[in-house]
Amino acid sequence: MKTLWQLILILPFVISCNSEEKADDVFKYNETAGVLTLDPAFAKDLPHIWVCNQLYNGLVELDSKLNIKPSLATDWNVSPDGLLYEFHLRTDVFFHDHPVFDGAKRKFVAKDVVYSFNRLLDERLASPGRWIFNQVARNNDSLDIIAINDSTLKIRLARPFPAFLSLLGMAYASVIPSEIVAMEGQEFRRRPVGTGPFFFKFWEEGVRLVFRKNPHYFEMENGVRLPKLEAVSVSFLSDKQTAFMEFIKGRLDFMSGIDARYKDELLTRKGYLRKGYADKINLIREPYLNTEYLGFFLGENKKSPLSAEQYLALRKAINYGIDREKMLRYLRNNVGYPGHSGMIPKGLQGYDTTTSIGYKFDQDIASQLVKANKLEGYEITVSVTNEYVDLVKYIQAQLGQIGIKIKIEVLPTATLRLLRAQGKLEVFRASWVADYADAENYLSLFYSPNFAPVGPNYTHFADKTFDSLFENAYSIANINQRAQEYRKLDSIVMSNAAVVVLYYDEVLRFTQKNIHNFEGNLSSQLDLKRVWKSVK
Repeated sequence: MKTLWQLILILPFVISCNSEEKADDVFKYNETAGVLTLDPAFAKDLPHIWVCNQLYNGLVELDSKLNIKPSLATDWNVSPDGLLYEFHLRTDVFFHDHPVFDGAKRKFVAKDVVYSFNRLLDERLASPGRWIFNQVARNNDSLDIIAINDSTLKIRLARPFPAFLSLLGMAYASVIPSEIVAMEGQEFRRRPVGTGPFFFKFWEEGVRLVFRKNPHYFEMENGVRLPKLEAVSVSFLSDKQTAFMEFIKGRLDFMSGIDARYKDELLTRKGYLRKGYADKINLIREPYLNTEYLGFFLGENKKSPLSAEQYLALRKAINYGIDREKMLRYLRNNVGYPGHSGMIPKGLQGYDTTTSIGYKFDQDIASQLVKANKLEGYEITVSVTNEYVDLVKYIQAQLGQIGIKIKIEVLPTATLRLLRAQGKLEVFRASWVADYADAENYLSLFYSPNFAPVGPNYTHFADKTFDSLFENAYSIANINQRAQEYRKLDSIVMSNAAVVVLYYDEVLRFTQKNIHNFEGNLSSQLDLKRVWKSVK
């Protein structure tokens, strides 16, 4: 069997680079999933968020540790009741050049924010991002957002929502000029204009996308105007292994994630680069705000014939009966962190660093729970997609050792999602990726008004104390105090063993050795403003 390096040597040259892409200051990466639009109103996944990050700015941005930083806004004030936000805006920001501006530099002003935010509400646009303004009060069919003058903006919420600023850091909240959208119409998706560090240059769909340096960009570092790169070039090779080989040969500067086909070739069991690669490429590891778990349906029509006490004991036995560290080591090359705490993942305020909330592997406790509650030989059905069958087979083997039987039901993704929302699955594998940088994301999965299919409470977990504390957390503006409440909420969920937290995800990012100032990010954003390349 040929090694990966042998395959690389015989692979034909699949990407023809033009003279521009041979420059030392062009950042090149591949997007296997493709890009369908450059309109931030549709930036619902990482491929689209990444390209929008280069083209646009919002009022605020999140740094690599998810701290909220100024962007188009210089600062802001929040009223004591948490309802009124007043933003003070930069006065030195200009949109990218466009013929409609007739050669003049078009200045960014507060009314551009009013337009951009209200645009998301347009039902004809059908933006998947309109939900980010669910907490904003309304004036008839418009948001309660007012441009006081060119550099002052006020937004009123319908109720306190401390995570609102995090929502404004999402790509959906990017600011665009109304006259360009009016001129381009639906073609704005492929001829965009923003204020970002790069401007749109060229796009042959499915082949190549190119952005160039914005010479008027407002951010500076040590007296030097950002960005430091001249251009960004995105290719669209659909085969991940082909893209990986292009990266290894130095024709791509960056690669995110790792495909199962070359995982063991590239990484050791402990998750480090193997010797043949360590001196050729860089590996950046960061927590990723994604919790992988098994969920139990706890609604009134649950299938379990067990008593409430037995069913709770079963759920706890399963939690204790899985060796998560071994699971990560052998199935994921130690990519990720064992789910010994609650639902809140590593990297977010509220994550329990003491592991006092969740469960660690203890086969003796698991066995005692099974025997004391007469659960020997009891069988449960775990529904899973094909991608995660190996994971559930591992769990099946582990729980078999304590006398619990697992029947694996493999379903198409769409079918699993539908049946999960309808409460028709006994146990299901799921994951939850943070939409914004606040643990409320994860705890909303257990708030009883969010019962699926109306909301994301797929387990139908219901607890009056939890609901009361969850609602009270909205009135706590201080993040450290709010995090204490979040830990209490997480503890309630885990003491009831509503889920089995398997692991907290981790993102792996690979770069060439001549890429500098490239930072990881807890939400897997792609910030290229400060990145630069040296000559190999």
